[in-house]
Amino acid sequence: MTLSRIDFEYWNQEIDVIGIDEVGRGPMAGPCIVVGVVLPRYFDHPLIRDSKSLSQKQREEAYKIINTYAKQIIIKSVSVALIDEYNIYRATQEAMEWIANTSHCFALTDAMPICVPHESFIKGDSRSISIAAASIVAKVVRDDLMMAYHHTYPMYGFDRHKGYGTALHKAMMKQHGLSPIHRKSFTFKK
Repeated sequence: MTLSRIDFEYWNQEIDVIGIDEVGRGPMAGPCIVVGVVLPRYFDHPLIRDSKSLSQKQREEAYKIINTYAKQIIIKSVSVALIDEYNIYRATQEAMEWIANTSHCFALTDAMPICVPHESFIKGDSRSISIAAASIVAKVVRDDLMMAYHHTYPMYGFDRHKGYGTALHKAMMKQHGLSPIHRKSFTFKK
């Protein structure tokens, strides 16, 4: 058992869980991708762990494993418009609630309280295999999306920073202004 102790506690009670995590709360551009993953009970794999601890190649391999074995994967993209309208925290929270309700499983979240039956864990993606699986899927999906945006808006260098507030990204925003995928609600000083 690698990091499935939390999941096993529910599985031992014959409760299916959905691990929910997001990628993209911090960037200045692009959507936030929220994902829920329901794994088969007692599923374990050493490569399924916190997406931040994996190389891109390992994440892509883990993504294939998750897609092969998961009972359910639910992906919700939180648009820049929703982020700007509600704020990133509330827009992400609503997406997590929608995923939990759609799955009909008990939700495990990574440090995000939601208004449905759930349990939230600090560093959940390093404590629950279901949350780790969700973090991997979210990271791969968002990175692929930002690469596609790079081809549409190459002047911003999304292939190098994925929309996060790096010095390069800020310099490109100063030079080119904001693109349609930039979050207007994030403070940016010219």
